[in-house]
Amino acid sequence: MVFVSIMSSLKIVSYKQDMLSKSCLKLERNTLNIKRLVFLLFLWMFSISFYAAEPSLRDKIGQMLIIGFHGKSIDKNSPITVSINQENIGGVILFDFNMQSQTFDKNIESPLQVKLLNQQLQRITQEANESRHRPNLPLLISVDYEGGQVNRLHQRYGFPEIQSPKIIGKTSLDDANDSARLMAQTLHSTGFNLDFFPNLDVDVNPENPIIGNLERSFSPDPEVVTQYAQLYSHQFLVNQIECAYKHFPGHGSSVADSHLGFVDVTDTWSEQELIPFLQLFSQPKHCHMVMVAHIVNRKLDITGVPATLSSSIINGLLRHDLQFDGVVITDDMQMKAIADYYGLETALTLSINAGVDMLIFGNQLVDKLQDPKELVDIIEKKVRSGEIPEQRINEAYKRIVKMKQSLIY
Repeated sequence: MVFVSIMSSLKIVSYKQDMLSKSCLKLERNTLNIKRLVFLLFLWMFSISFYAAEPSLRDKIGQMLIIGFHGKSIDKNSPITVSINQENIGGVILFDFNMQSQTFDKNIESPLQVKLLNQQLQRITQEANESRHRPNLPLLISVDYEGGQVNRLHQRYGFPEIQSPKIIGKTSLDDANDSARLMAQTLHSTGFNLDFFPNLDVDVNPENPIIGNLERSFSPDPEVVTQYAQLYSHQFLVNQIECAYKHFPGHGSSVADSHLGFVDVTDTWSEQELIPFLQLFSQPKHCHMVMVAHIVNRKLDITGVPATLSSSIINGLLRHDLQFDGVVITDDMQMKAIADYYGLETALTLSINAGVDMLIFGNQLVDKLQDPKELVDIIEKKVRSGEIPEQRINEAYKRIVKMKQSLIY
């Protein structure tokens, strides 16, 4: 009887084990099916996201533009909001002084106000990206923040006092590093992600009205310029601030101001002005942007076109010889050195074909604000007609995306 009882118990256990095994097998199959379903769902969602995010030609062109605007706050009806939504502009530039009204009331009032404005700009950009199924790229929010006389984030608005590059270049490297860190932290805390600085111009002509006279160069020694500029590059990048070396191929020897008209440095420029660019490009980490100057230099381009429009200077010297593969940006295209000598369509075509990736329209030096839609329309028309190769737009877009991604990760 005991044996029968044991056998019965064993049969029950065996039956339960068999049922458990079948249940486990069924569960395993169900789990596998669920995993397959999740994987297929992931692939479907990824493919939808990928193809939805594929930018149009107009969206790529829009990313090439940095635009200035009026206002210390914005809403859904503001022109700059419309430009972000409809034209997918790549960035904005903020100013304190309003050239039209000759008053200090354009975009900057206080650290808190600027922070809120920049948060608004990024929120509008993110919402536009989501609603229009664009890649989730941040807006470049830029400023000319050098210290000294070129200082949009001035102490009069409550920002820290920053000395000019010329004064900084005479201090110790430790003091300069502290100043660079303070600038980077100020930019980061108020929502900027791009500063058009450090200046690599060598102080060849101390009476230069736009560089030497304004104390915008670190030194007349290119090695010193390199040392100090490297400190700023490092502090900006570790604080997630992109930076731009300027003004290529060197504005330090000029005797005139390209804001006001034609500037020719052929007789005053020398190759030593390239040394800071060459040395900084060789560093493992450096700024991913170079600003090209509106200066004529027949030593580098015998045709006499400004560097901004010169393939010899941008594609030849900067890209090929110096091996720079970051974003090339213009100085303000509304400066008289360009605006007074070239029509808008010609200037856009020549600059993009010369190798420019981004163009600044600061809307400071004109009475009528430049509408980004007109710029996108012109560039698109030139691409459709073959006057600007579409490959040139694609190259520019890829560089812009790569730089913006470095700000995210």
